[in-house]
Amino acid sequence: MTKTQELAARGAEVVMNTYSRFPIAFDHGQGVYIWDMDGKKYLDFVAGIAVNSLGYNHKKLCEKIADQCQKLIHVSNLYYTEPQIELAEILCKNSCFDKVFFCNSGAETIESMLKLARKYADMKNKPGRDIITMEKSFHGRTYGAVTATGQDKYHKGLSPMLPGIKHVPFNDFDALLNTVDENTCAILMEPIQGEGGIIPADKEYLKKVRALCDEKDILLLFDEVQCGVGRTGELFAYQTYGIEPDAAAFAKGLAGGVPIGAMMAKDSAASAFKPGDHASTFGGNSLATAAGTVVINELICGGLLENVKKQGTLLTKKLLELKEKYDIIKDVRGIGLMQGIELTIPASPVISDAIDKGLLLVGAGTNVIRFVPALIITDKEIEEAMDILEKAIANAVK
Repeated sequence: MTKTQELAARGAEVVMNTYSRFPIAFDHGQGVYIWDMDGKKYLDFVAGIAVNSLGYNHKKLCEKIADQCQKLIHVSNLYYTEPQIELAEILCKNSCFDKVFFCNSGAETIESMLKLARKYADMKNKPGRDIITMEKSFHGRTYGAVTATGQDKYHKGLSPMLPGIKHVPFNDFDALLNTVDENTCAILMEPIQGEGGIIPADKEYLKKVRALCDEKDILLLFDEVQCGVGRTGELFAYQTYGIEPDAAAFAKGLAGGVPIGAMMAKDSAASAFKPGDHASTFGGNSLATAAGTVVINELICGGLLENVKKQGTLLTKKLLELKEKYDIIKDVRGIGLMQGIELTIPASPVISDAIDKGLLLVGAGTNVIRFVPALIITDKEIEEAMDILEKAIANAVK
């Protein structure tokens, strides 16, 4: 029995069966490569599902975490800490937002925004508390977030879902307009749908939604948990579109692998929260926020945003070249280093074959392969990944 098999057997005895895991156990990583417990090397285009923004064993990140561990990991939000304030200052300075609420995950940021939206409606004495979200969206696994998620498969066995949340087709302004009424207090969407299949919003659609929200005094909420923090080539995805939301959710890549979430809002919305309205015991702890300052500084000052634009252009080019060669590739879509290819066949056999060949990939729905590598990826590594992917696709069409 291999080391991987031994660990998997131990895990099966004690870890809840909530994941369909690949038969791989990882030991260590460097840059955009990761090694399993039996010594096999993989090129990683999953990056912890868009989490490991600086790759593995990033020198500045590791040094910052080690230094912070020796000083302070956690106290409580009853007190101030410098890393938390520093990260909040950097985020606000480089965005359209005025305030930050820190938590620990993407789902928690969504829960925070849902509460903020209803508190805002209460503050403005609006008659209703309905929140409209999009079909094919994914917002997380906690109860409010999963109710907001516009995919029935995530609701199975959980009924009744929470009241007051409606779903409409994405990028369909008429459908949205016909659903908005006096009871609507917020509209929530991903600028680029992730789990739903890597589907970017249309810019003109977002412009119309922003105007509608202004007209009706409805909060526009963006879920940038996956598409934010540099992944589109701008610090935040809304900047790629030039459309400002009233509040937005960030997590995944914000601290390079250390659990963190940040719900940011303009003062007009943030003022709806008063002391006691919301909290997170671990949120904004010194370790996570110190790590976050490294990631944001690397994006802004370290040239990573420029790298995302450059490598995103190359990735698109390479994927389109594969589309020209193989009829099973139906579509190529995405922005920056959040891209996907839609296949005419199930994606899982292609993904499994690529993994066997040393390339880690992940799906986004049944027929879509997702590409969300670390933001430090290079030309050479993209070329290597595309060579392996082509071999896997060629095998699928034999």
